[in-house]
Amino acid sequence: MLLVALTGGIACGKSIIARLLFEKGCKIHSADADARALMSPGTNVWRAITDHFGPGILKADGTIDRAKLGAIIFSNDKERTFLNGLVHPRVFERIKEMVDRLEKEGRHTIFVTEAALVVEAGFARFYDKIVVAHCDRDLQIRRLMERDGINRAEALKKIGSQLGQEEKLKHADYMIETSGTLAETIEQTERVYAQLVQDSELKCK
Repeated sequence: MLLVALTGGIACGKSIIARLLFEKGCKIHSADADARALMSPGTNVWRAITDHFGPGILKADGTIDRAKLGAIIFSNDKERTFLNGLVHPRVFERIKEMVDRLEKEGRHTIFVTEAALVVEAGFARFYDKIVVAHCDRDLQIRRLMERDGINRAEALKKIGSQLGQEEKLKHADYMIETSGTLAETIEQTERVYAQLVQDSELKCK
């Protein structure tokens, strides 16, 4: 099974590409979904977060208020490092467990993790191929502002908390530029998928 990381800056179109690859038959894994599950009330991660940040980080139902948490970590490098150090290793453990299970089942030939911080977290070497989604910076800012309902300063904080697009692209085996039309993104994704199929066939020989 070919192991692929789909990464890129926030609001650069990863989710659209992941959906297209899913429609092609790839097994898609969301690192963000795993992180959310790990933060569910009562888990060890939830307890560590509430102990560290205090009960004010919780909603009335006991779930972590991600907006409040985000406001803290996107403004404070030390707090972001704490959270990443808590969550990332556990997400990676889940990924490895899933890969082991899927390889034993033998039903999938291409496994794709959609994750913004693959490079930053030091997980890139685990994957056979890295696909990086990228787009024009001004478009990235506008998309993020519209998606999260935030102002430009807040968007820049979020973008600045991640490795820059140029640095991510240095790790890319394949790149998908999402500044254009959806049709153009689809065309690029189909080309990359065809390459991944070839890569999978070569790995499995």
